[in-house]
Amino acid sequence: MRPAAFITGITGMAVVAGLLLAGEARLGGGTAGEETASAEDTATAPADAREPAAMSDERAEMIARSAEPAAPSAPLPGNSVASKPADMPQEAETAARQTASPAAKKPMELLRPMVENAGILSFGERRLQLAGIVPTPVDKICGPAGRQWPCGMMAKTALRLLLRNRSVSCDLETVEWKETITTACRLGTEDLGSWLAENGWAEAAVGSPLTSAAEKAMQAGKGLYGDDPRRN
Repeated sequence: MRPAAFITGITGMAVVAGLLLAGEARLGGGTAGEETASAEDTATAPADAREPAAMSDERAEMIARSAEPAAPSAPLPGNSVASKPADMPQEAETAARQTASPAAKKPMELLRPMVENAGILSFGERRLQLAGIVPTPVDKICGPAGRQWPCGMMAKTALRLLLRNRSVSCDLETVEWKETITTACRLGTEDLGSWLAENGWAEAAVGSPLTSAAEKAMQAGKGLYGDDPRRN
């Protein structure tokens, strides 16, 4: 074998080996670079792009309990929802109680009333004014000049003759009232105030439901609006 050909063959083999080693080095460097870049990207990625860390059951239960609404406190024994505010004045509380539960009136029988005038009954020092009318004074005078007559006294006499010392039933809160009070009284089923208004012996009070009955009596010339009954 010629020496020149042998040298050429050795040189060619060395070149091929060098090329192979260079290619392997390049491949190794690329892989390492990609792994390094991937690690850096992971480190610098946003927090919301990362996979959430696992949460333990105990941690989840603590968070759930802290988010529950607080239970309402139970009312103290003896307290009700409708109890009055702490800052309500004593006077307002008393007035509210009186308004909520007013004393009810009930029919009560009263024995042998005395007639003071056509509209007021007396029981010793206590007096009852009949509701719905204006009591007729005893000294009232009716009629035109020359034909006047003591209509007030006649009105009193008419009521006294109706009662004739019989018991009456009056709407009262108690039989132990003082001085004068206004209420409705009846003789049997006959309301005394209505009887006086219908027969013209008393005028109706302002706003009274007896106004219509009193006007009819005036138009008919009854009682105070008529002539002296003693002349008939």
